[in-house]
Amino acid sequence: MALLQISEPGQSPDPHQRRIAVGIDLGTTHSLVAAVRNGVAECLPDGQGRVLLPSVVRYLDNGGRQIGYDAMAEQSQDARNTIASFKRFMGRGLADIAEAGKLPYDFVAPAADAAEGGMVRIATAGGEKSPVELSAEILATLRFRAEDTFNDDLYGAVITVPAYFDDAQRQATKDAARLAGINLLRLINEPTAAAIAYGLDNASEGVYAVYDLGGGTFDISILRLTQGVFEVISTGGDSALGGDDYDAALADWVVQQCNLELVTASDKSAMRVAARACKEALTATDLIAFKADISSARVDFPVKREDFEAITAALTARSMAAVRRALRDAQLSREDIRGVVMVGGSTRMPQIQRAVAEFFGTEPLTNLNPDEVVALGAAIQANQLAGNSTAGDMLLLDVIPLSLGIETMGGLVERIVARNETIPTAKAQDFTTYKDGQTALAIHVVQGERDLVADCRSLARFELRGIPPMAAGAARIRVTFTVDADGLLSVNAREQGSGVEARIDVKPSYGLSDDQIARMLQDGFATAAQDMRTRALVEARVDADRMLIATQSALDADGDVLADDERRKIDLLMQALRSLIDAGNAPDSPDAPDAAAIEVATEALAQGTEAFAAQRMNRGIQQALAGKNVQSL
Repeated sequence: MALLQISEPGQSPDPHQRRIAVGIDLGTTHSLVAAVRNGVAECLPDGQGRVLLPSVVRYLDNGGRQIGYDAMAEQSQDARNTIASFKRFMGRGLADIAEAGKLPYDFVAPAADAAEGGMVRIATAGGEKSPVELSAEILATLRFRAEDTFNDDLYGAVITVPAYFDDAQRQATKDAARLAGINLLRLINEPTAAAIAYGLDNASEGVYAVYDLGGGTFDISILRLTQGVFEVISTGGDSALGGDDYDAALADWVVQQCNLELVTASDKSAMRVAARACKEALTATDLIAFKADISSARVDFPVKREDFEAITAALTARSMAAVRRALRDAQLSREDIRGVVMVGGSTRMPQIQRAVAEFFGTEPLTNLNPDEVVALGAAIQANQLAGNSTAGDMLLLDVIPLSLGIETMGGLVERIVARNETIPTAKAQDFTTYKDGQTALAIHVVQGERDLVADCRSLARFELRGIPPMAAGAARIRVTFTVDADGLLSVNAREQGSGVEARIDVKPSYGLSDDQIARMLQDGFATAAQDMRTRALVEARVDADRMLIATQSALDADGDVLADDERRKIDLLMQALRSLIDAGNAPDSPDAPDAAAIEVATEALAQGTEAFAAQRMNRGIQQALAGKNVQSL
């Protein structure tokens, strides 16, 4: 008799077969790979027993390359070809890298039709390399480490990204995974991964803050943990703040104190390497010598911990300002936070731990290694997605950091998916046409918190064509935004009556400014009142425009029913309204009208044309009844 083996959905049909799935923390400074073995998540070491892999790649003249520790050892000697902290360039254009002049690399802006869009490239001995290619080198090395550890092929990986990574940066990370030959199971936010590790290891419940200060980015997330459900309430941070900035501040200070001149790219790199070593040493001691060899001198300068803390106080304050914003978004006070999880090697700095403890009034949680906690959480999630987890009791509810919407008439933003919306999600909204006979609709997808398109970030544009000609406002066009579990967006537009539709998977051009994401929420709060006034003015002008178009169309069709004085009154009302609209085109002018003035003039025109509308209706009825008798009706 034939036997049929039944397995749970998503589980292996062979109960003894285990899929090899790992979690990867692709970090700015170091990267790690972790996996669940014997029911416990652990980081996988290399042949020398080291779990950390420096995120550094060096390209050689002979076409070879060095990765990790080997590359880092040559960083000060061959700075031009040894690329570090390239995660900060993911999804960035040349104009967006503010510190480009201080870095030892030869940045190149690619052609507009290049595969990576407008993403910056770096000239090396091995040719021009993009941040995607550099990240793929690190990911491939970690993939080989995992396959060597298990002596088997890798089924897939969960890769972590900063919570504040935008669509361009997330897409770049997915591209890097594909280039490294990795089956990407999911992208998850780094703070969420850390919460998974803490939540399952410690059986914690309640509201927690995850303070994640890595080498290149800072994230703060507020999460609620309840019986295996990980719900992100709010997220924030700074995509241009990390341990590298502390290194740079220390290096710049020493240069000023010693009156040094950095002549070569290797000089700059040597100072950065020395600054990092000095920073790390100051974690355990109050005084250390800053030592570096540069072309013009040998640097040996004593640095006190209090000096280091003073010159980096502004950076620490930036992180705490983001913490306050995240709490405000979550509508919580610091007393509501049960604990603070510290993530990232940079959180070892005493001033960071002290600032966090003073703000929340409690010592932060540090019982898990801050370097490893993100990779451990990603490994737990990967194990579940691969179907290996027997418990199956973990639900991950992440959020998107910034609102998504489309442009409407007048350059306004109509938000469809609000920020801090739990993902995956799908949201829809109905729109209509602006003019009679309109057969196409241009859809402009934007991201941000401001009311005007000019103040938000453009993600994509596409067109819905083939709309049947109808009167303005008659068409019903449903626009649906779908955000997947990786935080990536697709948009669908469908005219409900005819069924014509168009869609786009949003793969934005790379090149968002480092400051833009960090400023978007701040600008949204700071300019809320101004944005409301501007939006009201634009909406009033759009309504006025539509009123003028409709009135002019009616006059062209049936203006002959009006007496001369009636026509003159309507023309004067139209002229007055048009003058206000034209004045509103210069909102900074002292004579610019407000929304209320335009609304009053629009209402005056509506009332002034009521008699004309009645006359048009009478004419229409007469024409419809002409030549017909009562019986036929």
